[in-house]
Amino acid sequence: MLTTSHIVCFGDSLTAGFQAATEDNPQGAETPYGWYLQELIGSAVRVSVSGISGELTGEMVMRFRSAVLAEQPSHVVILGGTNDLGWNAHLEEIMGNLFKMYELATASGITPVPVTVPSIRMGDDLRSEEGRQWFAEHLKRRQQLNKLILRYAESNGLAAFDLFSVTIEPETQQLAAQYSNDGLHLSTAGYRLFADRLYQDVFAPLLPSG
Repeated sequence: MLTTSHIVCFGDSLTAGFQAATEDNPQGAETPYGWYLQELIGSAVRVSVSGISGELTGEMVMRFRSAVLAEQPSHVVILGGTNDLGWNAHLEEIMGNLFKMYELATASGITPVPVTVPSIRMGDDLRSEEGRQWFAEHLKRRQQLNKLILRYAESNGLAAFDLFSVTIEPETQQLAAQYSNDGLHLSTAGYRLFADRLYQDVFAPLLPSG
């Protein structure tokens, strides 16, 4: 059961709800998945969004105490690593930072909800042989990091959310076109799907029935 009335969604631009400008959203307005999670979960539980675009996991660790621990929520949904991967950070370093946040939360009586990093989608500029090789390498590193995240959650009895699997095209392992406008961030449909599945898989079972 949820023991308090607060959930923090913590991370980078994928938590802030960044998306590229489109005809339907010409200003590229942010649409955090936390907004949609709030709609689904109801007013009895407050959902707050703490996402900073471009943030690395090391930077997330630095603000974790003030943004999360000081708030003392019952749960913190942690999504980080996309930017680290983009800068070719070592997987051990990324996982080490995520591990610190998971452990800090647990030690403070807060349940962490680890989230896997979503895939990416090739644009027309990556259709060459060199581009395909680049994509294959980046996809491999994402999959390796996600295995570590899911393994940690399983070993520690945590309910993780596999955003990667929910938003890919199974045949290509790419981020599905309907869930992204730019091949990296999610679209409105993607953020809604994120919230819907996170609610169903993690939070709905914790709420009082009836």
